[in-house]
Amino acid sequence: MVLCHESGPFGKAPQINKLRVAVVAACPFPIPRGTPIRILRLAEAVADRGHEVHVATYHLGSGPVAPNVRVHRISDVPSYRKTSPGPTFQKLVRVDPPLAVLLRSLLKWQRFDVIHAHHFEGLLVGAAARVGRRVPIVFDAHTLLMSELPYYRFGLPTAAKATLGSWGDRIFPRLAEHTICVTELIRDKLVEQAGIAKQRISVVSNGIEIDHFDPARHALAPRGPGRTLIFTGNLAEYQGIDLMLKAFRHVAAAVPDTRLLIATDSSFAPYEALARELGISERIDLVSSPRFADLPRLLLAADVALNPRTDCDGIPVKLLNYMAAARPAVSFDSAAPGVTHGTNGWLVPSGNVEAFAAGVVALLQDPERARAIGQGARDYVAQHASWPKAAERCEQIFESLCRS
Repeated sequence: MVLCHESGPFGKAPQINKLRVAVVAACPFPIPRGTPIRILRLAEAVADRGHEVHVATYHLGSGPVAPNVRVHRISDVPSYRKTSPGPTFQKLVRVDPPLAVLLRSLLKWQRFDVIHAHHFEGLLVGAAARVGRRVPIVFDAHTLLMSELPYYRFGLPTAAKATLGSWGDRIFPRLAEHTICVTELIRDKLVEQAGIAKQRISVVSNGIEIDHFDPARHALAPRGPGRTLIFTGNLAEYQGIDLMLKAFRHVAAAVPDTRLLIATDSSFAPYEALARELGISERIDLVSSPRFADLPRLLLAADVALNPRTDCDGIPVKLLNYMAAARPAVSFDSAAPGVTHGTNGWLVPSGNVEAFAAGVVALLQDPERARAIGQGARDYVAQHASWPKAAERCEQIFESLCRS
């Protein structure tokens, strides 16, 4: 039996049983993209409920972390400076093993009630570190390997990567006592395709800082005469940037005063040739990803937001940001969990560039409908996307494992 620690409460929410939680972030932390953001916000929200939260992570990361979350880093690895998403052989061999050693030292240093391991690499690190120790692991599945691996280059055929991913989805969750899924889609696939028992899986959705994106709290910069489309985030292959550019060519032809703003810290070099070929290079504006504090103003200055991913089992953080800022967003229907066409977003068949462009044009040409969809999006996330509620659900799962 795992016994929960009992002590006096601290933080924002009084607790009778204070848990000691070891969070595994096998990634740069914090950093402004999907996986690290979920790790950060959940860790902070769990700590706000009165629990002692420690994060074991890489040597890389920048940005504020709440003072009630304790961050432990591996020693610097000079040869590893990658902050973009995705696994690499160097990461698996040079960075993750020291992280497992760090976590094991934390488990030896003091007793933890639960390990909250994010993503598959975090799960493997947690499983290696706890050998010989009776501390349960909660695996936080942000996506599925069967969906993610084919987008990364390992020198393997796509079919082989998909097969390897399906094998991992069946095997790895069994290393944990419980699995948390970001969406019902991930849960259903793990149950139906990977054979994971239903009682060992729960859904804990992402949250969003709804008040931070409140349009009423931000003074808008003067708008020019044209229209603006916006995309925020990294430019990895899975983001569908090529599809977005091809769709923008159609939009630019139909609404000539439209420009595309891409806010990213990734290099646009892989897409420059395509943009020139499509004749849209001069209508694309590239800016560095804004600080989180400045993101709402950037979004609110845009007319329509773009989510061109074609495959996403989880919830793209960019989409939640768009919705919280009341921006009407156009998405492929295979990468927008929670979105209802015409109510809180605009959905088109997956990979259909012409339909994607037509959706953007429809919203640009009908500002009142676009405004209503944007407000519907904000209303949806206000009701369904809350970090405090997500932390409360995690707390219930942690405590149930303590009692088992």
